[in-house]
Amino acid sequence: MNYFDIENEIDLLTDMKFTFKGINKMKNTLVKKAATTLASALVVLVAVALGMGLTTPAVANQVETKLSTFQGNHQTQHHTVNIDGVDIFYREAGPADAPTILLLHGFPTSSHMFRNLIPALSDRYHVIAPDYPGFGNSAKPSVEDFEYSFDNLSSLMGKLVEKLEVKKYSLYLMDYGAPIGFRLAEANPEQIESLIIQNGNAYDEGLREFWEPVRKYWDNRTAENAAPLANFITLEGVKWQYTHGVRNEANISPDNWNVDIKHLSLEGNPQIQLQLFYDYQNNVPHYPAWQAYFRKHQPPTLIVWGKNDYIFPADGAHPYKRDLNNVEFHLLDTGHFALEEDGQVIADYIRNFLSTQGS
Repeated sequence: MNYFDIENEIDLLTDMKFTFKGINKMKNTLVKKAATTLASALVVLVAVALGMGLTTPAVANQVETKLSTFQGNHQTQHHTVNIDGVDIFYREAGPADAPTILLLHGFPTSSHMFRNLIPALSDRYHVIAPDYPGFGNSAKPSVEDFEYSFDNLSSLMGKLVEKLEVKKYSLYLMDYGAPIGFRLAEANPEQIESLIIQNGNAYDEGLREFWEPVRKYWDNRTAENAAPLANFITLEGVKWQYTHGVRNEANISPDNWNVDIKHLSLEGNPQIQLQLFYDYQNNVPHYPAWQAYFRKHQPPTLIVWGKNDYIFPADGAHPYKRDLNNVEFHLLDTGHFALEEDGQVIADYIRNFLSTQGS
């Protein structure tokens, strides 16, 4: 039973006016179902209290105490830690002794993209979602004061994992998260329990038409060649990244681009993003090494890919099957930010996949 199941069950039991006899019958059924999970047991307790009209202070305090315990274990916490002089923000939820999932976000967003996925996983997993420097709630030093490279971002994420004393973990890799996370996996393969790849590239086949103006900028770093790339950090450009290729634009919350544009429009941040656009070229020579990592270490891999993505099209998803033996593969009828339209589908795939791997 996951976060969404619990919420739906509470709504069902609250909305229906059960009789005393009926609620006890339901209680007995639900207690058996809830034996494997504390969250489900709390749902039973709340349902019984509501259905039987138990409103005495003693009962109310008991329910409140148990619900507070549940929330303390699973509610998302927000932290900032200093790594090499840079403040790194991260979200964290779930039991610290549960299997860990490190969620690595893409451009132009932050850990905000995982705001719904985290509670959908944190009853069973220890979930950590950082913001890179220059993004979200992490520090944004100027390009003169900080090295904005994928090598450096990966190094900082590795030091965050070390500081949090995480020894083994699964990686969720999306967009920029892929080159950052693959560096971590290649450097410390013994720490990686599995990969969850969502529109994150490691093959030449995945760099198609979208990348033509970026390649032009790589070849000749001029203001003229930077101009088309600057469009991607405007409000309309960010909105396009969220809405292109989706089934129904009304499914996508405008909070996404309104949140992202706040850090993108800060003084100095456009230069940060252009620097990372330019440095992305240094990921491409790593592709053969990452593919060799796949072949040698064979990490169990779940691929959940928005097949209508123009930035990282499905052409980049299929080659993983050449190098990985234990791969579960799903193309979803949505765009680049697949979690926005298919978050519950992806959460279910993750839970089922990890359970088959013993996590």
